[in-house]
Amino acid sequence: MVKMIVGLGNPGSKYENTRHNIGFMVVDKIVNEIDINFTEDKNFKALIGSTFLNGEKIYFVKPITFMNNSGLAVKALLTYYNIPIADLLVIYDDLDMEVGKIRFRQKGSAGGHNGIKSIIAHIGSQEFNRLKIGIGRPAPGMTVINHVLGKFKDDEAILISNALDKVDKAVNFYLQESDFEKVMRKFNG
Repeated sequence: MVKMIVGLGNPGSKYENTRHNIGFMVVDKIVNEIDINFTEDKNFKALIGSTFLNGEKIYFVKPITFMNNSGLAVKALLTYYNIPIADLLVIYDDLDMEVGKIRFRQKGSAGGHNGIKSIIAHIGSQEFNRLKIGIGRPAPGMTVINHVLGKFKDDEAILISNALDKVDKAVNFYLQESDFEKVMRKFNG
């Protein structure tokens, strides 16, 4: 079996540690802990790291297509490695959840998230595993774009650090158990 964990974000130092790059931050945390290196694959338009866990190949992916075209990389990798959509987990930011709150879902609409819209359009399905991490709504007078492309405030950074620890445990639990419903029961709260 093969699994693919995709963290959504935008490439480049300009976007590092911004709210919209929370997916990249999660994947980086997991990959660093198990000492995997990313390799840039220009054909797939992604940074890719891989390992074996319990005899199962796991791909960790950060699309470098920019958020709005994330589906290009996801579709190409699913097709090339013959990975079923059921074994895809996409990690991304959610404006409509409080900062640091996490939620696992098995399917759903894009909810206005352009990266998820792109994935749905390219793979032709809304039924894939996802993990949303709350980044909160913009302050009054601030645009959504400035909010998502902004960095976390100090008080938010503490909440995000705690969320990253929880997400790390949850994703590792998922990789061990291979049962997404069990993950949802244990970590949605």
